[in-house]
Amino acid sequence: MTLLLLLAAALGLAYANGANDNFKATATIYGSGALDYAAARRLATLAQLAGSFASVLLAGSLVQAFGGKGLVPPDVVGDTRFLVAVSVGAAATVFVATRVGLPISTTHALVGGLAGAGLGLAPTQLSWGALGGSYFLPLLVSPLLATAATGVFYPLAHRARRRLGIDSDTCICVGDRHLPVDFTADGAVVLRQTGLPLSVAELETCREAYGGRLWGASVQTITDRLHQGSAFALGFARGLNDTPKVLALLVAAGWSGIDARVSLCVVAGSMALGGWLHARRVAETLAHRITSLSHGQGLLANGIVSSLVIGASLLGTPVSTTHIATGSLIGIGVWNDATEWRMVGGILLAWLATLPMAAALAAGTALALGG
Repeated sequence: MTLLLLLAAALGLAYANGANDNFKATATIYGSGALDYAAARRLATLAQLAGSFASVLLAGSLVQAFGGKGLVPPDVVGDTRFLVAVSVGAAATVFVATRVGLPISTTHALVGGLAGAGLGLAPTQLSWGALGGSYFLPLLVSPLLATAATGVFYPLAHRARRRLGIDSDTCICVGDRHLPVDFTADGAVVLRQTGLPLSVAELETCREAYGGRLWGASVQTITDRLHQGSAFALGFARGLNDTPKVLALLVAAGWSGIDARVSLCVVAGSMALGGWLHARRVAETLAHRITSLSHGQGLLANGIVSSLVIGASLLGTPVSTTHIATGSLIGIGVWNDATEWRMVGGILLAWLATLPMAAALAAGTALALGG
């Protein structure tokens, strides 16, 4: 019975993870207007599934890291009550954040769940040194590293674009065409080609687009394709980094009721389903409420985030895709002077609340199960 409860809790965590995390891969591509929500969701789902299936070969060390080994005694690691409590604490925390549209870290929630369940079942044997060095430190450093990397590479990329003679225009999108617009002295927006003013509905489709050609192709087309490729890379990185963390809970329990390959498919499918059905609120927050993005800025952000997450996954370092992605967006917003600091403040408060909330829920569950 307890094993079935663990399976249900782990799949609930996978679903919540997908709902809160999947769309983060394509948030910049949706925010810049390169793809609509439905197309961005499809791309994010395919990328996550690819990363999930690759995780068994490339990120196996994360399975060990999130089973609780080294954090609590070995007899507690194999206790299904511990693993159920971790899953329930993390899943409930992520579900609440998703419902209110706040992007939080499943990794952060899992760390809180591990700590809370450990305190509930073995209050004097939790390794605070391992908790701080192996979990807290990477989670703290990774978003700062993303913000710093964006701060370094964004001005370099901006100067490179200028030197290549690539200019940007504000345009209205009509099918595959980008029609430049101009702003008049009285604040009206008109089509450059005809001088006709735009309606309110047309203004909502205005986006920044790059003019000119490079290597025989439209610069805007090249940028869009690269941006989509970077979004896929980020979705792949997210699946690669997060899937082992959920599988770890089943592996640590010695679950033998389901073949390992079937377990992977079920976890990956639950993550994909959560992202497909319940990603909209978090998508709007990341895409439109932190900062405005151009196509090139979104491409740069995705490149930095996917590189950091894939590197951490290969090293077995527990980092948060959410923290890194948000750090990168904040870095771009600082350079643009377009950061919505009130929204950023709300996200940071949610991050601070994630760990104690998950820990409290996990500890309560552990005690309820007989800790």
